[in-house]
Amino acid sequence: MKFNWGTGIVLAFAAFIVFILYFVILASTDNRANHDLVTEDYYKEELAYQNEIDAQSNAKIYASQFSFENQEGGLAITFPSKMNYKEIKGKVSLYRPSNKHLDFDFPISLSNKHLLIPDKRLLDGRWDIKIYWNYQGKDHLIKKSINY
Repeated sequence: MKFNWGTGIVLAFAAFIVFILYFVILASTDNRANHDLVTEDYYKEELAYQNEIDAQSNAKIYASQFSFENQEGGLAITFPSKMNYKEIKGKVSLYRPSNKHLDFDFPISLSNKHLLIPDKRLLDGRWDIKIYWNYQGKDHLIKKSINY
Protein backbone atom coordinates (compact mmCIF):
# COMPACT_ATOMS: atom_id res chain seq x y z
CA MET A 1 0.00 0.00 0.00
CA LYS A 2 1.30 3.37 -0.99
CA PHE A 3 1.18 6.31 1.44
CA ASN A 4 0.13 9.52 -0.29
CA TRP A 5 -1.50 12.88 0.51
CA GLY A 6 -5.03 11.48 0.49
CA THR A 7 -4.16 8.77 2.98
CA GLY A 8 -2.40 11.31 5.25
CA ILE A 9 -5.42 13.64 5.27
CA VAL A 10 -7.80 10.79 6.10
CA LEU A 11 -5.53 9.63 8.93
CA ALA A 12 -5.23 13.21 10.26
CA PHE A 13 -9.04 13.61 10.27
CA ALA A 14 -9.49 10.24 11.99
CA ALA A 15 -6.90 11.13 14.65
CA PHE A 16 -8.60 14.48 15.24
CA ILE A 17 -12.04 12.83 15.63
CA VAL A 18 -10.66 10.28 18.11
CA PHE A 19 -8.96 13.10 20.04
CA ILE A 20 -12.21 15.11 20.30
CA LEU A 21 -14.30 12.06 21.25
CA TYR A 22 -11.80 11.20 23.99
CA PHE A 23 -12.18 14.64 25.60
CA VAL A 24 -15.99 14.63 25.26
CA ILE A 25 -16.19 11.27 27.02
CA LEU A 26 -13.67 12.37 29.65
CA ALA A 27 -15.58 15.59 30.40
CA SER A 28 -18.98 13.93 30.59
CA THR A 29 -17.93 11.13 32.95
CA ASP A 30 -15.69 13.13 35.30
CA ASN A 31 -17.30 13.72 38.72
CA ARG A 32 -15.50 17.04 39.18
CA ALA A 33 -17.68 18.50 36.42
CA ASN A 34 -20.93 17.69 38.21
CA HIS A 35 -23.23 20.63 37.48
CA ASP A 36 -26.37 20.25 39.58
CA LEU A 37 -29.20 22.71 39.82
CA VAL A 38 -29.30 24.69 43.04
CA THR A 39 -32.34 22.69 44.17
CA GLU A 40 -33.81 19.41 43.01
CA ASP A 41 -37.30 20.90 42.49
CA TYR A 42 -36.19 23.97 40.58
CA TYR A 43 -39.32 24.41 38.46
CA LYS A 44 -41.70 23.78 41.35
CA GLU A 45 -39.93 26.45 43.39
CA GLU A 46 -40.01 28.87 40.46
CA LEU A 47 -43.81 28.76 40.47
CA ALA A 48 -43.88 29.76 44.16
CA TYR A 49 -41.48 32.67 43.62
CA GLN A 50 -44.22 35.35 43.78
CA ASN A 51 -44.99 34.24 47.34
CA GLU A 52 -41.31 34.74 48.15
CA ILE A 53 -41.37 38.26 46.69
CA ASP A 54 -44.44 39.12 48.78
CA ALA A 55 -42.82 37.72 51.94
CA GLN A 56 -39.68 39.80 51.31
CA SER A 57 -41.73 42.98 50.93
CA ASN A 58 -43.52 42.17 54.22
CA ALA A 59 -40.14 41.79 55.96
CA LYS A 60 -38.64 45.10 54.78
CA ILE A 61 -39.64 46.91 57.95
CA TYR A 62 -37.84 44.30 60.08
CA ALA A 63 -34.77 43.65 57.91
CA SER A 64 -32.51 46.27 59.49
CA GLN A 65 -33.45 45.14 63.01
CA PHE A 66 -32.09 41.59 62.64
CA SER A 67 -28.56 40.90 63.79
CA PHE A 68 -26.26 37.97 63.06
CA GLU A 69 -23.41 37.38 65.48
CA ASN A 70 -20.77 34.67 65.70
CA GLN A 71 -20.68 33.46 69.29
CA GLU A 72 -18.85 30.74 71.12
CA GLY A 73 -21.70 28.22 70.75
CA GLY A 74 -22.60 29.06 67.16
CA LEU A 75 -24.40 31.68 65.11
CA ALA A 76 -26.86 33.83 67.08
CA ILE A 77 -29.73 35.41 65.15
CA THR A 78 -31.46 38.17 67.08
CA PHE A 79 -35.04 38.95 66.12
CA PRO A 80 -36.42 42.51 66.41
CA SER A 81 -37.43 43.52 69.92
CA LYS A 82 -40.75 44.94 68.59
CA MET A 83 -41.93 41.44 67.74
CA ASN A 84 -43.53 39.13 70.29
CA TYR A 85 -41.23 36.11 70.01
CA LYS A 86 -44.01 33.74 71.17
CA GLU A 87 -45.96 34.44 67.96
CA ILE A 88 -43.06 33.72 65.58
CA LYS A 89 -43.16 30.38 63.73
CA GLY A 90 -41.05 29.34 60.78
CA LYS A 91 -37.67 28.02 59.74
CA VAL A 92 -34.14 29.11 58.96
CA SER A 93 -32.58 27.58 55.83
CA LEU A 94 -28.82 27.54 55.52
CA TYR A 95 -27.42 26.95 52.05
CA ARG A 96 -23.77 26.23 51.37
CA PRO A 97 -22.95 27.20 47.75
CA SER A 98 -19.87 25.00 47.62
CA ASN A 99 -21.46 21.75 48.86
CA LYS A 100 -25.16 20.87 48.73
CA HIS A 101 -24.68 18.09 51.30
CA LEU A 102 -24.07 20.70 54.01
CA ASP A 103 -27.43 22.47 53.47
CA PHE A 104 -29.94 22.20 56.28
CA ASP A 105 -33.12 23.72 57.70
CA PHE A 106 -33.48 24.76 61.32
CA PRO A 107 -36.95 25.31 62.89
CA ILE A 108 -37.59 28.58 64.66
CA SER A 109 -38.51 27.89 68.26
CA LEU A 110 -37.81 30.88 70.46
CA SER A 111 -37.75 31.16 74.23
CA ASN A 112 -36.42 34.70 73.92
CA LYS A 113 -35.59 36.96 70.98
CA HIS A 114 -32.41 35.00 70.12
CA LEU A 115 -32.04 31.89 67.96
CA LEU A 116 -28.78 29.97 68.23
CA ILE A 117 -27.64 27.73 65.38
CA PRO A 118 -25.11 25.27 66.85
CA ASP A 119 -21.47 25.58 65.90
CA LYS A 120 -21.21 21.87 65.07
CA ARG A 121 -23.56 22.33 62.07
CA LEU A 122 -21.61 25.23 60.56
CA LEU A 123 -18.28 24.99 58.78
CA ASP A 124 -16.07 27.98 58.09
CA GLY A 125 -16.90 29.75 54.85
CA ARG A 126 -19.79 31.36 53.05
CA TRP A 127 -23.40 30.57 53.95
CA ASP A 128 -26.61 31.93 52.41
CA ILE A 129 -29.31 32.25 55.05
CA LYS A 130 -33.05 32.48 54.45
CA ILE A 131 -35.27 33.20 57.43
CA TYR A 132 -38.90 32.32 56.70
CA TRP A 133 -41.33 33.19 59.44
CA ASN A 134 -45.00 33.84 60.00
CA TYR A 135 -45.93 36.64 62.36
CA GLN A 136 -49.48 37.83 62.98
CA GLY A 137 -50.78 35.95 59.95
CA LYS A 138 -48.25 37.35 57.44
CA ASP A 139 -45.36 35.51 55.86
CA HIS A 140 -41.95 37.17 55.99
CA LEU A 141 -38.60 36.36 54.41
CA ILE A 142 -35.11 37.74 54.90
CA LYS A 143 -32.10 36.61 52.85
CA LYS A 144 -28.53 37.23 53.90
CA SER A 145 -25.07 35.94 52.98
CA ILE A 146 -22.53 35.59 55.76
CA ASN A 147 -19.01 34.30 56.22
CA TYR A 148 -18.76 32.11 59.30
